[in-house]
Amino acid sequence: MSGGAAGWGLRRLARWWRRRSLRTRLTVIAATAIAVSVFVALQVAIELLESELQDTAEEQLRADSHVLATNAERAGLAQVQLPPYPGSGRLVRVILPNGSTRTPAGQPALPPVSEHAGRVAQGASADLVESNDSDEDGYLIYTLRAGDGAVQVGARVADDSPIDRFGLGMLLIGLLCVVGGALVGRTVARTGLAPIDRLTAAAVRVAHTQDLDADIPDEGGGEIRRLIRSINDMLAALRDSRQAQRLLAEDAAHELKTPLTSLRLNVELLIRLDRRGTLDSALPAESRTRLLNDLGAQVAELSALAAELTDLARGDVNDETTELLDLADVVVAAATRARSRVPDIEIALGLTSVWVSGRPAALQRAVLNLIDNAGKWSPAGQSVQVRLRAEGASAVLEVDDAGPGIDAADVPRVFDRFYRADSARALPGSGLGLSIVQRVVDAHGGRVTVARSARGGALLRVDLPAAAPPAPITRLTAGEDTAVR
Repeated sequence: MSGGAAGWGLRRLARWWRRRSLRTRLTVIAATAIAVSVFVALQVAIELLESELQDTAEEQLRADSHVLATNAERAGLAQVQLPPYPGSGRLVRVILPNGSTRTPAGQPALPPVSEHAGRVAQGASADLVESNDSDEDGYLIYTLRAGDGAVQVGARVADDSPIDRFGLGMLLIGLLCVVGGALVGRTVARTGLAPIDRLTAAAVRVAHTQDLDADIPDEGGGEIRRLIRSINDMLAALRDSRQAQRLLAEDAAHELKTPLTSLRLNVELLIRLDRRGTLDSALPAESRTRLLNDLGAQVAELSALAAELTDLARGDVNDETTELLDLADVVVAAATRARSRVPDIEIALGLTSVWVSGRPAALQRAVLNLIDNAGKWSPAGQSVQVRLRAEGASAVLEVDDAGPGIDAADVPRVFDRFYRADSARALPGSGLGLSIVQRVVDAHGGRVTVARSARGGALLRVDLPAAAPPAPITRLTAGEDTAVR
């Protein structure tokens, strides 16, 4: 039960501590550190002072005992003249051989002779130091062998000793130090956290105004400066992201405007003619077929554009699991999909097994876009050539066509979103395919370039970091070894 209560109390204390501000925590830590330091210093000082006073008192008692013992040996224990009691301070006593004692007249009684002191008087040992705390005031007594008995010199250890007064003074000083430490900790925390306060205010201002162009002033040093620079880098990344989103929205609106306008006009024409009842007379069968085909093509173009916009906007290349895969298998799968989408396309594959570490769906999407792009430009009877080989530490994929090629003025922008050369505006497509290719290749640490192929068309080359193929798995059967990869 007590253990559970203690645990509950610790949890409450931990919750309270987590709710405190950093300034309060620093103040509490500073005050606690000073309090602990003062307490330890007080204990050490008291121990040292007590030890020093003890040694001094013992030396004084020892010296007085030797003087009294010398006089007792000369005059005898029973006849030695005992010094009169001064009213305070030192107390003396003589222990006779028969165990009786002598004390000066008027002196307060010392504690009874202890068993150990009796043995000193009997000659069992030479001297003895004792402390007696049985009375209201304690005594420190030194017993020294003298003649056939012993002499004792004692001193009263009062409750209001210098040690107690010193401890009280040190305690008061310690309390003042703790209060001063708390004030100093508060001041240091306020001064040290001033850059954090300004940083917080700037971050709140950015959150309220949505102004990502307002960089936070670089001030302070060390960790504060690194934190401010990190936040400024984050703001710059957010600015770039917002700019990319704005451009994507503007480009998407521009690209959607033309097919939507054409689709709307064709649909409105059909609706108007149908309402007038002149659809059959105004549009012959051949014209209706051509119009419906145009509508189907425009819907397909919008569907493809929406799908590519979704792929581009999601940016989910990094969400797919990375695998060790043979890039040749990915190229074959992409070529199969390209043939199913465009049955008339001719694809010539020249592949070598090359292993890479990548995301299969993203890589297949990039290869498919390369083949689709080449298929749009390849004239009838000319194939799209796809080659894969290992070159040094890279996997090199080349896709070329026998089309007119890419003009030199268009090469720098061929991978831009929605960019389409003048000669390509009459062809189907959204201008996003090669942009997706570059995004996928960049995510895999590769590089994509464009050049002119030997057949006069465009040659798109992808370089990806190659990986070591997986080690063969050996299965042991009865009497033979079979390597299976």
